[in-house]
Amino acid sequence: MGVAQAFGATPTVHGPSGYINMPSATVEADSTFTVGYGYDSPYGSMWVTATPLPFLQMTARYVSIAGIPGFTNVEGQFGAEYGRYKDKVIDGKLQLLSEGTWGPAIAVGATDILGTKLFKGQYLVATKTFGAAKNIEASIGYGASRPDGVFGGVRWTPAAAPRWSVVAEYDANDYPTDFRAAETKAGERRKGPSVGLEYRWGWLGAQVARHRDHFSANAYVSIPFGEREFLPKLLEPAYFQPKDAPARATFGQWQQDERHGAALVRALARQDFKNIRVQLEGDILKLTLTNNRISSTGRAIGRASRTALAFAPEGTRAIHITYTRLEQPVVTYEFFDLGTLSDYLTGLATRDAFLQTVLVRQSTPADRIADQQGLLDGVKDGGGLGVHVGRDGEMVQLSSEDREANRFKLAPKLGFFFNDPSGALKYELAAAANYDKRLGEGLYLSGAFRLNVIENVSDVTQPSNSLLPHVRTNIAEYKRGGRFKLNRLMLSQYLMPAERWYARVSGGLYEEMYRGLGGQLMYLPKDSRWAADLSVDALQQRGFKGWFDKRDYHTVTALGALHYKLPYDVTATARAGRFLAEDRGVRMEFKRRFRSGVEIGAWYTKTNGKDITSPGTPSDPYNDKGVFLSIPINTMLLSDTQVTAGMTISPWTRDVGQMVVSPGDLYDMVEQPRRDMNVFDGLGNFAERADEQNHPAVNPPVRTFNAWPQFRMRLEQSRSTMPTVPEWVQGTGVAAGAVLAGALLDKPTDRFIKRYDDSRVARHWGTFGKNMPLALAGAAGAAVAFGDTRMANIGLISLQSVAGAVGVSVGGKHLIKRARPYEERGAWEQVGPGYSRSDSSFPSGHSAIAFAAVTPFAQEYDAPWLYGVAALTSLGRVASRDHWVSDTVAGGIIGYAMGSWLWQAQRDDSRSRLTIVPGRKEVSVAWSTSY
Repeated sequence: MGVAQAFGATPTVHGPSGYINMPSATVEADSTFTVGYGYDSPYGSMWVTATPLPFLQMTARYVSIAGIPGFTNVEGQFGAEYGRYKDKVIDGKLQLLSEGTWGPAIAVGATDILGTKLFKGQYLVATKTFGAAKNIEASIGYGASRPDGVFGGVRWTPAAAPRWSVVAEYDANDYPTDFRAAETKAGERRKGPSVGLEYRWGWLGAQVARHRDHFSANAYVSIPFGEREFLPKLLEPAYFQPKDAPARATFGQWQQDERHGAALVRALARQDFKNIRVQLEGDILKLTLTNNRISSTGRAIGRASRTALAFAPEGTRAIHITYTRLEQPVVTYEFFDLGTLSDYLTGLATRDAFLQTVLVRQSTPADRIADQQGLLDGVKDGGGLGVHVGRDGEMVQLSSEDREANRFKLAPKLGFFFNDPSGALKYELAAAANYDKRLGEGLYLSGAFRLNVIENVSDVTQPSNSLLPHVRTNIAEYKRGGRFKLNRLMLSQYLMPAERWYARVSGGLYEEMYRGLGGQLMYLPKDSRWAADLSVDALQQRGFKGWFDKRDYHTVTALGALHYKLPYDVTATARAGRFLAEDRGVRMEFKRRFRSGVEIGAWYTKTNGKDITSPGTPSDPYNDKGVFLSIPINTMLLSDTQVTAGMTISPWTRDVGQMVVSPGDLYDMVEQPRRDMNVFDGLGNFAERADEQNHPAVNPPVRTFNAWPQFRMRLEQSRSTMPTVPEWVQGTGVAAGAVLAGALLDKPTDRFIKRYDDSRVARHWGTFGKNMPLALAGAAGAAVAFGDTRMANIGLISLQSVAGAVGVSVGGKHLIKRARPYEERGAWEQVGPGYSRSDSSFPSGHSAIAFAAVTPFAQEYDAPWLYGVAALTSLGRVASRDHWVSDTVAGGIIGYAMGSWLWQAQRDDSRSRLTIVPGRKEVSVAWSTSY
């Protein structure tokens, strides 16, 4: 296995795993992040490859092409400093089958999925390892465009030298057809063999290869984000020691003398706890607190409980500790047996025995402890201002923080921006000062000053051609406005108005570009898989000077968000509403959290805003998208911290789908402690005992879900109930008659629609018909995610029906090739020039999806009115002149038939059942099958 791992995921010169230029079917180990640079004339690629799921590999690369300038119209300095041509490329590879004893690994891939698509291609590849030591790997595949035709590769790693590998491939790229190949060396290259030599040592690797007439080189570093941490916590402060505990006080002494409570507060404050409140209620000692340094909630509560146990008065029956964020209760730990608590902390009790004496639960407003000014007045605060080197991963900072989380920090900040015509690399080095002040319970003042020391972002001179309000595209004007600015000055009130409800009201200067007034309301249900929130902000664009000046543009944004936890610790977030440029639409976000705490994710936004900025066009406007990476600094430090470093790759001069920077997102506030609470028993690394470092609560395994075997069983169920030949004949005859009847209405209906084509009713009905199928499919998905067993089963049938209906309708489009009404080519003419088979009209895919989605629900719950919703969808497609009547009839029949068949086959889910059960500490996903 060691030899196989040495070469099993070696990247090509442009990032995806493979050989030199050709891909293989392997993907890097789950949670691996690799960054490197490869040069293969005329292409130089700075690339990043990640494995966000065990079977999915994604690559982002920034490609420069030697021999051609990025811009030819350099007069007036436009594009003069950009240098050689550069392009952003996104590649993806999906491993369909992993390698077995006899079978190969099989993967499909696509290159240049988004953007200009200069390197667009698709491929299918199979890979198998051979030899007693599994040290020979061979691949064969077929590609369209890039690569073009049959390709293959071989890698041999000598058993005696497992760090070295020899690689050979047949390069099937058709280089002379590349972008402007005649002007670059690509035009001189031909398909053919290449050989290379590779070396890998730990995280580091390199390759040198020889092609027909030139060499290529590749170097990279691979980081396993699946590791909990990369450095041991050698400098982590020790937890509270019993020898430092004072003499135990009686209940009477504790109540009469506030110094006992103040001593507990001081001891906790010395361990980086903040917002500490202590209350003795009968024989129960209650605390509320937070910790801005310790990253694990369970470990923070463990340290707090050790300290509380040492200071608790004699006779204390129980200890309740509530972990807060911005003084809002999030999770409460109740310890009922203090003897068992002490035994577990000292290693005398097992975890199972300890769990019988602990309750971990969602906090309520009753867990809040009011301000205790008299007690806190007697607590000396040691949060003095000082210079710190290496703290929180920063080289140097001037900072202070007291026990009430009042903070000041001055530190250098460095930012980079890529791919502007005025220069491929833009940067800014600044001194950033942040100040946070607690003014009352849950009331905070937050300020941020910024002094730009050196930057060239203000050199951007290209005017924006966006037709939307310029909510972001004039960023260079803000950089030119002044070197010293007040970027943020916010007053925010955080509240917990009711159990499981959180709220925030904010006003002031949100960010560099906007000021205003707004709020957020969030609900956390008992089902820990999901959460929902609504944010509304009334905003005005700030002036370029960066103080209290303003511009004329003002707007109100309103975005509802639904957050849902999926297997592999993936969080899906859907936001819908009104964005900054007054465009309305939906933003989808997906992020994967790895064991190390690293998060990698992506978003895609679809709105009604028409962004024609290149590569967008009036017929194909740009949609906002990007990827991001969040790295917890504690994985690379010798002590714990909650500080994270972030990187985002997205266009930075876009107006469509933009959001204002939140002054304090509530979901971000509670996400980590809520996650910690619901991982196994919720205690995490509570006692910091060496014998429990591999416990699932401390080192949780990746929760996976492989639906394919169970899905195959469902297909078997469906096959057994397929219509007989007579039923096929009868059904086909009825369908043909219905389509012919619809065809008689094609021309008269279209003539009628043309008369009212510009009416508001027709436009809105067309929008309804376009969007409703997506909403219906989403409702089916919601039934799977949130419904009971019966509804989840019907939702799953609905989604299968939609998938089947899409497949049949796409096949029909490619076969019939019927022109749409708006082409004005006649009712049964084929699509005209400039249109592909996928643009054809017959049958209507939207109608097929709508009827397929509703049919299982309509039949299961005896709700025929759902067919009316689907019919209105079909009529909307006719109203927009995207389809003829007969197209929608055919689509509706396909969807209805698919939904009816699968409902009949799978409505009794006793043979194949999907179960999603939220527990107190975990979510169970199971799919059981019987015969």
